[in-house]
Amino acid sequence: MRKLSIGFRLTIWYLALFAAAQLFFGGGMWLLLRRSLYNITDDELRGQIDDLTNFLEAQKKNASVSKLQEELSEAYLLEHSGDYLQIYDESDHAWVFRADFLQQHMPADGNPGVVAQARYQDYTLAGRSFRFLTQKIEVNGRAFDVQTGLPTAPVARILVLFRRSLLMFAPLLLFAAACGGYWLSRKALSPVDAITRTARTINATNLSDRLEKLRTGDELQRLSDTLNEMLGRIESAFVRVTQFTADASHELRAPISLIRTEAEIALRRPRGEAEYREALRHILLEAERTSSLVGELLALARADSGRESLHLVPVDLRGIVTEVGRQWQELMAVRKLTFTQLIASEDILILGDQSALQRLLAILLDNAVKYTPAPGTIEVVLETQGTLAVIRVCDSGIGIIPEEHPKIFERFYRADKARNRESGGAGLGLAIALWIVQQHQGSISVHSSPGEGSTFVVELPLQLATESALETRAGLATR
Repeated sequence: MRKLSIGFRLTIWYLALFAAAQLFFGGGMWLLLRRSLYNITDDELRGQIDDLTNFLEAQKKNASVSKLQEELSEAYLLEHSGDYLQIYDESDHAWVFRADFLQQHMPADGNPGVVAQARYQDYTLAGRSFRFLTQKIEVNGRAFDVQTGLPTAPVARILVLFRRSLLMFAPLLLFAAACGGYWLSRKALSPVDAITRTARTINATNLSDRLEKLRTGDELQRLSDTLNEMLGRIESAFVRVTQFTADASHELRAPISLIRTEAEIALRRPRGEAEYREALRHILLEAERTSSLVGELLALARADSGRESLHLVPVDLRGIVTEVGRQWQELMAVRKLTFTQLIASEDILILGDQSALQRLLAILLDNAVKYTPAPGTIEVVLETQGTLAVIRVCDSGIGIIPEEHPKIFERFYRADKARNRESGGAGLGLAIALWIVQQHQGSISVHSSPGEGSTFVVELPLQLATESALETRAGLATR
């Protein structure tokens, strides 16, 4: 089942809210009008009681019931309607006046009812609605129970007319609100439609295209900017993956071609044992290089996918540097390179992965050996600076021009374009080194000039600084 569009749903919600508001407003206005009309009726009833009170006060103090009846019919009833009036004299226990309509339709059991305060009541007499006011009047030492009423049919007619008007105009207002709400939703969501149309045209061949830049200053502009930023990241990642695939294919093609060529030449005619052994040695050497390259490619691929993670535990960096340096001393001697280590005397504890740190140092030392011709010097320095452990790998090699410094940590990048396969790798070592350092929350940089050697500086946070940063990050995450 196809879901409704956002614009249509917004229109429905707007219409529902408008209908609820209209119902609330109409009901409130109807109640307010009803209350106002009844207040007017009550005021008129109180006015009749006040006029009757003034009339009784003007009579003689000891006037008899018959005298009051006579005066009432000659004076008061000529000016005021008495169709729904009845007066009971509590002193003489007799009716002073009782309208014919009330005698016919309202039974009289004694007096109208003794009340301490004025009381309003609604009655239905002879199929008609009335509102009565019952009140006790004390005049000239005598107590009268007075009850007067008015028909409420005019009030009912006004309320019915008002209700009909509401019911008649409500659908028209709802229709107008629906049209207005739909127009507003379409206008508000028109940038979203534009974004959708543009986004549908973007694919792998035109990732450089961007969504239309909005200037609305609202959530839609933020959405458009965020999507453009996301497209930029996707384009960068796509280009990186494409370049990575092309470079990996190029790097793998050369050793595989050499292995195939060597095998074909060896099988082309019978050869002696020495020639076969030499061919197999070349094949083994290329296979080892290919295996190393594949391992580096897999490591970077796992790092990109997030599946390659390090197990950080407290380790002594001094012991790791010392052990790696000992392993490389023999190779340095064979290459006729002077190798020295300046290592701090105290323990240097960091949160790290021992095998990854060993690989980091091996990459830096391998890089130094490749680019330091004999006789040369290579030096490893380990010290602390504040909250950082600092490793420096210095060599007296050929150096790197300043323009190449930002690029040497890129994958498959070779500062020396002319070096052969025997003297250099695939250009992945420093990229892996950068990833290892980043996983340890550290930094790596290079200081080098042509002919003056190179110095790679690795800065790693000490254990206390790393734990404090992790605790702070965890505290912010829980908030």
